Amino acid sequence: MQIPQLETPRTLIRMANRQDIPAILVYYQQNQAHLNPYEPNRPSDFYSAHYWQQELQARIDDFYQGRSLRLFLFEQQQPRIVIGALNLNNIVRGVFQACTLGYSLAADKQGQGYMGEALTVLIQYGFEDLQLHRIMAAYMPRNHRSGNLLKRLGFRIEGVARDYVCINGQWEDHILTSLVNPQPIEPRS
Repeated sequence: MQIPQLETPRTLIRMANRQDIPAILVYYQQNQAHLNPYEPNRPSDFYSAHYWQQELQARIDDFYQGRSLRLFLFEQQQPRIVIGALNLNNIVRGVFQACTLGYSLAADKQGQGYMGEALTVLIQYGFEDLQLHRIMAAYMPRNHRSGNLLKRLGFRIEGVARDYVCINGQWEDHILTSLVNPQPIEPRS
């Protein structure tokens, strides 16, 4: 399977390469205060080129092993500047055919529809090309923007998980949601 490059009218969604490492570092450094309350603690070398050289190779390996698809979001007008990240993680096959969705967006791009636009295309790819039956997403109750986005995309709330994920050094409750593929999927290994 070929690594996808997805497009919307305003965005490019693709796996990063070594030439993108400076833009990735800028994205995470400039948005550190914005992202920290919603993300796990980072390794000490997270903000280094060395870390991202290894990370990008791991992402390629994970894609070809069928474990995940982790992409970055770029604007069509500025295709070398990272404005976000989108991930289909923890892909499980067999009778489950599901994954978890993760995403982040630059602080200065919030509220402009970029993430909804990009996730619509990524979800379509997950259902049609990856043949997933179910995409799950979880968000912290205080993250209203994320909850509203998932609702607009058709995700349904399935419950609340207490102390679900360690975020920024603290175990956080999460609201669990999912979106089920409207087309029947045959389980595959």
